Amino acid sequence: MTSFGRVISVRGSLARVGLLAANQMGLSAVRATVGRFVSIRCANSTLVAMITEVSCENLPASDEYIASASVDLLGEIFGGPERTKFQRGVTNYPTIGDTVDLITNQELRTVYAPTGSDQIHIGTLQQDPSVLAYVDVEEMLSKHFAVLGSTGVGKSTGVSLLLNEILQARPNLRVFLLDVHNEYGRCFGDRALVLNPRNLKLPFWLFNFEEIVDVLFAGRPGVPEELDILAEVIPMAKGIYTQYQNADRLGLKRIDPKTIAYTVDTPVPFRLVDLISLIDERMGKLENRSSRIIYHKLISRIETVRNDPRYAFMFDNANVGGDTMAEVISYLFRLPANGKPMTIMQLAGFPAEVVDSVVSVLCRMAFDFGLWSDGASPLLFVCEEAHRYASADRNIGFGPTRKAISRIAKEGRKYGVYLGLITQRPAELDATIISQCNTLFAMRLANDRDQALLRSAVSDAAANLLSFVPSLGTREVLAFGEGVALPTRLRFKEVPIHQLPRSDSATSTIPSAAGHDTHFVSAVLERWRGATSHRDVPNDPSINERPAARTIEAPMLQPSLGLDPDRFSLLKKPLR
Repeated sequence: MTSFGRVISVRGSLARVGLLAANQMGLSAVRATVGRFVSIRCANSTLVAMITEVSCENLPASDEYIASASVDLLGEIFGGPERTKFQRGVTNYPTIGDTVDLITNQELRTVYAPTGSDQIHIGTLQQDPSVLAYVDVEEMLSKHFAVLGSTGVGKSTGVSLLLNEILQARPNLRVFLLDVHNEYGRCFGDRALVLNPRNLKLPFWLFNFEEIVDVLFAGRPGVPEELDILAEVIPMAKGIYTQYQNADRLGLKRIDPKTIAYTVDTPVPFRLVDLISLIDERMGKLENRSSRIIYHKLISRIETVRNDPRYAFMFDNANVGGDTMAEVISYLFRLPANGKPMTIMQLAGFPAEVVDSVVSVLCRMAFDFGLWSDGASPLLFVCEEAHRYASADRNIGFGPTRKAISRIAKEGRKYGVYLGLITQRPAELDATIISQCNTLFAMRLANDRDQALLRSAVSDAAANLLSFVPSLGTREVLAFGEGVALPTRLRFKEVPIHQLPRSDSATSTIPSAAGHDTHFVSAVLERWRGATSHRDVPNDPSINERPAARTIEAPMLQPSLGLDPDRFSLLKKPLR
């Protein structure tokens, strides 16, 4: 192939190439445009570079060149024609006059050839669709990853593709997905257990002090006097429960609850009836009426939340007791998997006031189980709409949730807990957390702040690639970091219809031809009211989903009578 350029200057990881006027192919055939890979022939190797700018300004005085191009040096290919090998980084820099060609198909295949069995195929190169793009699963998982992109660019479909490929490559890896908009329920078939408020059991005593306060005070700051009372009586209620258990075993031997060294955060069971009786007992000893009102308000607050049917997943059997922590963790985190290594936690049906606390409990338990099991059973924790739970603004969101996700990001890899973040607003995500994600999949981002954050997060020599981010097409992605051979512009492969998230078949703005009458409205209202009452609603399709026993797994929330569960799902948390 006739060379179309020569090196005219070199500076660090950048070089400038003069495009030769004598080239018979002409610029239109060569297509020496931004984003194309080129190869620079050096003495001992072939350098792989990417064009980041083409210009006909400031050309050398001679008529030898018709244009010049800036290129980023990315890596080099060694070896003879039979045994070629690619490595990142540059050890032999080009010299002035070295010839430059468009990279050949064979050289691209050498660069992107899978280096082992631990690779998953996610798409094709944008430059040459015949070259398959692979990601190293071990590098991607063990050093965390993030998928970034605006609404409507194919982000959810990309996540479905990545997770399905990961499950295929690592059938024994457990995956936990926080599904904010209930859109992934059908994407993973029989390999996923779908949890929602109707079939989740998350006992209130698993919540630590900050989390239970957030639940009782509906996300508002707690009243200091009431918090002091709770901090005193919760450890005692735990001691009383342990006393009951030991009394059963040891006959009449009684143990003073105060001698049992529990803290407010120790994850051991206690009963609400014991908690309330302890508060009531203290209230009865007071003579000052204004002091008694504080205790009375606290009891009313606990009773209100306890009797709210939306909180049944927390407070069912609240006065029965029973240490079900092992059962809950086994069920949530799929130990054993029983053919379903993945859990999809549908959050759209939970009360808005309690979502942050639930996410905090799940993140914290995932990390703590990895910590105390010494990473014996690896878990990938995937957080959709991550900016809602780990906001860059410390005044927004729930502190313990940010702290729990931050712990996974900083220390999780040591204990087999890996993090996958999905967000459409990376600039609103805690910078410390996103900096721990060493493989980034960046789809189209229109916001300037998001692009600026991405530039600061990408330390690679090909940071110039980020100038493509605002103009990427749907399903196109720039992949950076440890999981990919090179910073790459690629196109995600087609996802089978049964693996498409619900957002890809979003409700049309055109109303159905059938129209909607008062029966339709009545059906919606029945479901609406049914979510906040104890009685069964005739038109509610999820009546049949309620588990008769703890071991029965309820299916995801299903549409019925033409009702879209996303459109009519209850109490979605507004963006703050």
